[in-house]
Amino acid sequence: MLPIRRLTTRQDALIAAGGLAGGLLMIAVHGYSTWGASWDPSPWWRLVPLVGLCSTMLLRRTAPLTSLALATPFNFADVAMGPGFATAVIYGDTLYAASLYGRRRTAEWLLGTAIGGTLLAGAGAGIALREVPAGVLGAAVAGVTWVAPVLTAMAVREHRSRAEAERQRAEQVARLAEMDRRAAVGGERARMARELHDVIANHLSAVALHSSAVLKVRDLDREGLDRAMEVIRENSVQGLAEMRRMIGLLRDGGDEDPPAVPRLAGLERLVAHTARSDLSAGLEVRGEPPPELPAAVELAAYRIVQESLTNALKHAGPGRAEVRVEHAGGRVVIDVLSPLGRDGARLPGTGSGLIGMRERAAMLSGEFAAGPEDGRWRVHAELPLDFGRTP
Repeated sequence: MLPIRRLTTRQDALIAAGGLAGGLLMIAVHGYSTWGASWDPSPWWRLVPLVGLCSTMLLRRTAPLTSLALATPFNFADVAMGPGFATAVIYGDTLYAASLYGRRRTAEWLLGTAIGGTLLAGAGAGIALREVPAGVLGAAVAGVTWVAPVLTAMAVREHRSRAEAERQRAEQVARLAEMDRRAAVGGERARMARELHDVIANHLSAVALHSSAVLKVRDLDREGLDRAMEVIRENSVQGLAEMRRMIGLLRDGGDEDPPAVPRLAGLERLVAHTARSDLSAGLEVRGEPPPELPAAVELAAYRIVQESLTNALKHAGPGRAEVRVEHAGGRVVIDVLSPLGRDGARLPGTGSGLIGMRERAAMLSGEFAAGPEDGRWRVHAELPLDFGRTP
């Protein structure tokens, strides 16, 4: 703040020095008027209002009202001796600075005062010289000297106010754009986190469960061993394929998922490979699906079923898990029922599965619920096909 104030004071000093030099030149070439031969003060007397006016210019921006108050008596003194061009210009600059750098009400008050003084000056000149043209000319000169600087300052102030408002508006738009960008980045991170969780939770959980079964059961027959290894291999291959898809999506930066997105047609295969030694799974599809389901609905439905079966592998008790998918009323209705476990989770969980399923349903304006019901754990989701339409 201090360097700016010093720069302002230096600029005002240069303006004052320029005004003083111009005023001295005008006095030297008799660039002033007189009130007649009977009243023609010496040019040396004219230095007093000139120097006084130039000295007040040092305060034109730091203390504009004080500068105007000090300059006004010097201006009247110069007018009394005979108005000069240089002093008139310097006093007009003082009026301009007071109107621009002072308060808005000050500018309005100065405008009214300048208009009143202009009218009085015109009337006085007309009465003193007893000529109407002289009065009009005096009012015109006074208006240019007093009124014009105030009007110019008010116009500049208005322009600056509008520029400042536009600058603040631009800053606000930039802040909103940054907030939108951060929200978009956060949403994309959440989406990728859901995808990564579903891939790891399902495929790696199946691999961990079946490999643990192979290690624990020492006398496992060849058929059981082959079945377990087949599930391990199948989940490993699918997990790697989906990880490649996600990495490609991140690397390419595309807005749409590539064609390898899981579809509802793959639910039968998913359910078939979801099994433990004491738990099996079955799939039931009801209703006729539309010719083409929205990709977002298919992906969300597949992931909800996938996460539900993963939770069943981790937490369900012995028995059978049932997956029901129904196409009805412009919706895809999903129900996954699994036996309640008694001994806690077989594998540790993060608690993100239910949150991710709920978020997927909410993004499509659907419904989601999960909890115990009639001795079983039920996951229920309804995904509308027209989620993107506006009412």
